[in-house]
Amino acid sequence: MTDAVTWLAAPRSLAFGGYFVVLARGLSPDALAHRLAESVRYGDGHVVEEAGRHTGASLLELMDDEYGDPADGLGLRLGRTGEWAYAIGYGGWQGEFEVSAGISRGGAEVCLLEYEEENGKPVPPRFASFRDGRLLGACDLHLDPSWGYRGVEGEPGTAGRLEEAFAAAGLPDPDRPRGEVHRVALGVVGEFFGLSLPRRAVLGEALPAVLLEPA
Repeated sequence: MTDAVTWLAAPRSLAFGGYFVVLARGLSPDALAHRLAESVRYGDGHVVEEAGRHTGASLLELMDDEYGDPADGLGLRLGRTGEWAYAIGYGGWQGEFEVSAGISRGGAEVCLLEYEEENGKPVPPRFASFRDGRLLGACDLHLDPSWGYRGVEGEPGTAGRLEEAFAAAGLPDPDRPRGEVHRVALGVVGEFFGLSLPRRAVLGEALPAVLLEPA
């Protein structure tokens, strides 16, 4: 694929803090944004407010003007690539979303890619795939036993085949640098699930953006 997801493994690939990317097949970008608003953990619910078209930098500037600090708000840039709608998180997204199987209700397929790059623990990147209200596969993309990796969780058929794909790529391998493992693991899940995220559009173009505001 020309626009895979391995480029997310580069340091600060999207913005300071890591990345929060959700891709969905069977949902429009707008419907995906509303489902993500429903998945915000804290408060009494959130609503979607359109914010115009923005690059990542201009959305962060808007959020700085709106909240005093982008980390005090939640924003999404939205787009579509092929069959996949996508949403990219900005602001204080770390730990704010509970993306679970219900986000894929009604026959949708949803994949989560998340990495809190600046977390000092450090928390490994993670991946999860859901379809029609079911978890297909989820794993730590460092494939690191010290963070609880015990293979791929999910439906046995899908999880087993994904583990085979990791093994074919030489993973897990505790002797490889974590950055390399991250990149290779993203390549595996990207190819396995047919994922693509258009780097040029995401980094250089103004995309539809929304803010997730408390209801």
